[in-house]
Amino acid sequence: MSISYRKATREDNFNTFNVFLKSIMDYSQRAGVTAITGGIEPEKIDKLWERRRPLWEHLSSTCDQYWLAENEKAEVIGYARSIVRGGHRELTEFFVAPGNQSAGVGKQLIVRAFPNDTPHRSIIATTDFRALSRYLKTRVYPFATGLYFERTPDQVEFDSDIQFYTGVDTDAALETTGEIDSSLLGHRRDEDHLYLMQSRAQYLYKKSGQTIGYGYVSKDYCGPFALLDNTKFPDVLAHAESQANLLGADTVGFETPAVNTIAIDYLMSRGYRLEGFITSILSDKPFGKFENYLLTSPPFFL
Repeated sequence: MSISYRKATREDNFNTFNVFLKSIMDYSQRAGVTAITGGIEPEKIDKLWERRRPLWEHLSSTCDQYWLAENEKAEVIGYARSIVRGGHRELTEFFVAPGNQSAGVGKQLIVRAFPNDTPHRSIIATTDFRALSRYLKTRVYPFATGLYFERTPDQVEFDSDIQFYTGVDTDAALETTGEIDSSLLGHRRDEDHLYLMQSRAQYLYKKSGQTIGYGYVSKDYCGPFALLDNTKFPDVLAHAESQANLLGADTVGFETPAVNTIAIDYLMSRGYRLEGFITSILSDKPFGKFENYLLTSPPFFL
């Protein structure tokens, strides 16, 4: 089989989305888990592209590398994409359509989309052994485990000494999120916050007049959440669940690093259940304070 490789553009987004969907559904069947939150009914799958289109457009417009593989019929059979934020390269996607994994496609895509040319590199990945083997060869290693907790949202009564602010001026918000990200993740990512602000409600959390964190909530997705004082995760998660309830969400979920035991203890006490994939954060070196953090959902990037 003849395979060619080229840089992808925004015009390729729908085709790469279809590769993503075929790959993730194949893995979900092999792993025995639900690939798409909310189930795999045809009507939900049909709507998924419209929900994911803004994410694809954001990643394609702000990525550093975006490559695809085509067969002799010019059909897209795989793709990979990475972003660079500061000195941090993150592989956001790496998918090869079922039936093509043994043709060397993955190796060629990784070489092109995930070069070792920045001070730091990372990946959020499923536990698919075939993909993990490929990642290990690029010298990134499992560093942290991620768990997804989900439930039907309710109004949660809670007392808190923190204040919740939304509608903050964009420039001021970016300055705040940049400072917090630099402290907790080691790099700024203003491009991603601008995207998140367009599709989710951003909240800044203050205590005694000082901003201690931020978070994002929408009807469909939540996260990321970052707190300089991680003892306040129960308050923040209670607030986020209540907001999801007000928005009419069928479910609310949080991508939670396993090291964030304060968040996990709270979520378990609230009757959240584990759903979806167990993920692994791979990195070429230790980084971040993930006990102070919840990832973006869906977890294409931190």
